[in-house]
Amino acid sequence: MFTSNPFAELSAAISPSVMQTYVIIMIVLVVGGTLYDIAHKRSARYFFDNWRKVKDKGARPIGGGEMVSLAVKTGAVEVLTSAEFCNPQRRIAHLLTMYGFLAYVITTLIMVFWYPTPSVTAPAIVPLLWYVGALMVCIGGYWFWFFIRVDVAAEGNSRFRIIQADLFILSLLASVTLALIWAYVQSSGSGWSDIFLGLYLMATTVLFGSVPWSKFAHMFFKPAAALQKRVEEANGTRRNLPPPADKPATLGSARRLPRHY
Repeated sequence: MFTSNPFAELSAAISPSVMQTYVIIMIVLVVGGTLYDIAHKRSARYFFDNWRKVKDKGARPIGGGEMVSLAVKTGAVEVLTSAEFCNPQRRIAHLLTMYGFLAYVITTLIMVFWYPTPSVTAPAIVPLLWYVGALMVCIGGYWFWFFIRVDVAAEGNSRFRIIQADLFILSLLASVTLALIWAYVQSSGSGWSDIFLGLYLMATTVLFGSVPWSKFAHMFFKPAAALQKRVEEANGTRRNLPPPADKPATLGSARRLPRHY
């Protein structure tokens, strides 16, 4: 099961061109939704206006070489390792979800476009990474949902309390969970495969079609915000905040450990 291409098996019932068209539509929805989100919230305008203010108010100029160095550090620290999370559990859950989602999406594209039928067998590593990526998303996502969310862990709200900000994580979990169930049911030859395929496609459509109303676009804005923060610290503006205190932060108490979010 873990080395078989579920989309190649699907080609016996649905033309590969149908799934390829569906994937293209999902890509268009992500691009269009992100652009709409930028235009509606004026995120790009705010970012560049703030960038100019930081540049003008900086105590010292940032050269091209230093800017490249800051960009590399941002990519290596904030993007690749999510080091901005002080809570180690949240950091691990975020990394599992992020890298699992990347593996899941990339291998989906490979199997749908390059190995759409059983006549062209995909390397065993490709479907294996698809399953592993989906499982990583499930582990990191469900761990975050039930045990790490701030309003649950720190504020004592119900684990089943849902707000609009939860649309991304819930649709993502629904998509990958139903993908795994569909792949298993299809490989076993059960008649339920069509039902779970429909549910899988519905959840995936919600995931990629709800970009303007979810936190999906957050993954594109976050690296830019992290870079801007490093530039502000380097040129001395620090968003008009005072420098760090000499004394270390004292959070929590002798009876309760600090929780950083």
